[in-house]
Amino acid sequence: MSIDHDTNWDLEDGYLDGQLLIAMPVMSDPRFARSVIYLCAHSAEGAMGLIINQRASHISFPDLLERLGILDAETDEDGVGEINNMAIQVGGPVETGRGFVLHSDDYFADDSTLTIEDGVCLTATVDILKAIASGDGPDRAILALGYAGWSPGQLESEIQANGWLSCPADPDIIFDPNLETKYVRALAKLGVDPSHLVSDAGHA
Repeated sequence: MSIDHDTNWDLEDGYLDGQLLIAMPVMSDPRFARSVIYLCAHSAEGAMGLIINQRASHISFPDLLERLGILDAETDEDGVGEINNMAIQVGGPVETGRGFVLHSDDYFADDSTLTIEDGVCLTATVDILKAIASGDGPDRAILALGYAGWSPGQLESEIQANGWLSCPADPDIIFDPNLETKYVRALAKLGVDPSHLVSDAGHA
């Protein structure tokens, strides 16, 4: 689904955009096991989010920049060193060849950046990759390939079936390069111990 730049849904309406979704142990789809998803859009038309704790192992950020013609042999070693620090993540199973950059609001392109909530924006054009490569990008960013999508009412049904918990988003969790701790840290925001979920998943 596409993201409507002119839509600003209110959480009081029951929509969870700008929130974190945390997969429960009963999650049957292995692609979402122990996943934490930042929900970028949620409305009566469906939902779209990015997994923020799964690393893409098949490609590095410098490799991606080279494929796009952004990085070349003339890039100085200091620039490459900074670029190497940015990991590419698996954003979800839909359109896995498409890239999305979730980032802090110190970078904003009028025609292509969507503000999701205070301090967190989404840009899906190559210009932000060029800005990152040249050192002019946002202070905090993650690059995800693909996204997670739900048809109208699907996410609500999965939540009612104990497939997901939700909690307010925390930029320190979203942008933390240590992906392995995000699941436990997100649950901790709700005061939930993961070991209790395993033994009592049906009543979470």
